[in-house]
Amino acid sequence: MQTARFLSFGLPGRPGRLVRALCFTGSAVGPSLGAQAPPERIDYLTFSQGAIPLTVSAAATAAGVTMDKALSSVDGNPTGFTLSLRMQGADGATEITYALPALTTFDRFAVPNVLETPSPGSTFSRIVEVHGSASSPTDGFALLGSATLTTHPQRGQVTELTLHARTPVRWVKLRLVGGINVQRDQMFYEFSEIVGNGTQEPIALATHFTGAWQGRGVQIGLRQQGAVVSGCYDGLGSLSGTVTGNILRATGQESRTGVKSLFVLTVVEDTLLRGVRSTNGAPFRLYTSGPGPQSAARCPTPPPPALGCNSVIHGIGFGFDSAVITPESEPVLSMLYDGLRNDPSTAILLEGHTSSEGTEAYNLSLSQRRAAAVVADLVRRGIPAGRLRAAGIGEAHPIATNDDESGRSLNRRVEVRCT
Repeated sequence: MQTARFLSFGLPGRPGRLVRALCFTGSAVGPSLGAQAPPERIDYLTFSQGAIPLTVSAAATAAGVTMDKALSSVDGNPTGFTLSLRMQGADGATEITYALPALTTFDRFAVPNVLETPSPGSTFSRIVEVHGSASSPTDGFALLGSATLTTHPQRGQVTELTLHARTPVRWVKLRLVGGINVQRDQMFYEFSEIVGNGTQEPIALATHFTGAWQGRGVQIGLRQQGAVVSGCYDGLGSLSGTVTGNILRATGQESRTGVKSLFVLTVVEDTLLRGVRSTNGAPFRLYTSGPGPQSAARCPTPPPPALGCNSVIHGIGFGFDSAVITPESEPVLSMLYDGLRNDPSTAILLEGHTSSEGTEAYNLSLSQRRAAAVVADLVRRGIPAGRLRAAGIGEAHPIATNDDESGRSLNRRVEVRCT
């Protein structure tokens, strides 16, 4: 078994700023501390990349493994958490099934931060397996990766799973069995995160973000046109957002209080709205509701979706670690052009924003290049170059936490400001 270790070190003249360099213990040789750390690969086992929790096994449900815990295992936050809310036997098993948005071939799985809580009644899960299926969420599963975990000596380390197959799959089953340090017949079990890297086929644009949904403490109405969505929630808030693949990212604000909310949502099996929501800067919480009448949203019918001045746009995609706009961005860019071409504003500023991975200087440069790419696209479509300007903001103005991938995906955005 090979364990990856992240070393943190400060940049000269940048007190408190940390950069991570990846190196490995064991047979692999890591880069020197002076080398530039490579960009992190896309983790396709995160909710913000479209990995949707579908089911939790009956035994795990009886032990209190909730859908919130299923989401925590793929939220992009490596911090450990208590998996079971009730004690399980020494060989207690948890199985969680996730749906992927498109066929995905994994070439790496890993578990970060295998750390024990100093308690005789709690222990970290010991055996981790990842199974995959291309045929169904209930059968056809084959073992893709596995590991028997041991406790990491310190925070920030990663255990690589042994890869058993590189088979394209649409469904993934995470199986956790037993604990590392079992001291009693009944234990609480803990976990952190399952990471999955590889390649994924292009994702068709979801078109099911129109309708109303309601649940316990949840009322929301949405209206989709192409890749753009408008909506209302809780009777007081209006929202707008863009769809990438099967994921809607939206920002909202209550008209009475001005309190803002952030949403990362999907529709499961064309009926159930599921995702996460952060209100007034609070941590993201699971947001689940079933279909209901439009009156359930308790607010007027949403206005027609549109992009233009004052828009916050999450649906413009770029190549990994580049400023090349992806083909999937065409619907968003087309609607942005339509919204700006007849706007009377004399000056239009396109701001590029990033999440906080990497160095601040690199993120600033990347955001400038990406904003400039959007400006070039709008000029190509017909907006006079003299009306447009690009500005890279980098990671300086986050609208969400950078602690998990849902927040980081919301921070990666383009904002349109007009004068």
